Amino acid sequence: MADWLPWPTVTTPRRRLVLASASPARLGLLRSAGLQPEVVVSGIDESTVTGPSGDVALTLAVRKATAVAPRCEDALVLGCDSVLDLDGETLGKPRDAEDAVACWQRMRGRSGVLRTGHCLIDTRTGRDAASVASTTVHFADLSDAEITAYVETGEPLRVAGAFTIDGLGGPFVEGVEGDPHNVVGLSLPLLRHLLTDVGSSLLELRP
Repeated sequence: MADWLPWPTVTTPRRRLVLASASPARLGLLRSAGLQPEVVVSGIDESTVTGPSGDVALTLAVRKATAVAPRCEDALVLGCDSVLDLDGETLGKPRDAEDAVACWQRMRGRSGVLRTGHCLIDTRTGRDAASVASTTVHFADLSDAEITAYVETGEPLRVAGAFTIDGLGGPFVEGVEGDPHNVVGLSLPLLRHLLTDVGSSLLELRP
């Protein structure tokens, strides 16, 4: 029996992938999928965008990709941004520890929808595609002591909605409905679709 190969040998040239985000979680996700993106941080001001959660996430993703694209010749530039929708309230990264505690006091024992905007620009052709992935997150009913201890780690201050599913916050997420990758920072299935929309594929991004 022939040895099983996880991916077929392809003749298409490898394309350059640029992640327009400083998120180590997003970088880790792409690497876990066999991709080796470059990181070019957009530096946009995320605090100036307000509105419904899906609109905020998509607008920020588009702005990130658009800001980085002119700096990257012949590349596929991916911008992403995540926010948490808690009963119509849009929660991004907490302003400080006090804000993170307040977020968790509202979130505990409830469910929210993590929305991540994705924007992909092919600087070779000028084609682009954008969409939002949504995943429902069920939060544990944390005690005040658990909230305080978690916020003191500093992790909630660096992420949308003041929580992670792949880090110290993992025990506080009871379950998810939808793509779990999206909760980490980007939807790998959606990325695949966006690549198709701009005329590319995952196979072109693999070594």
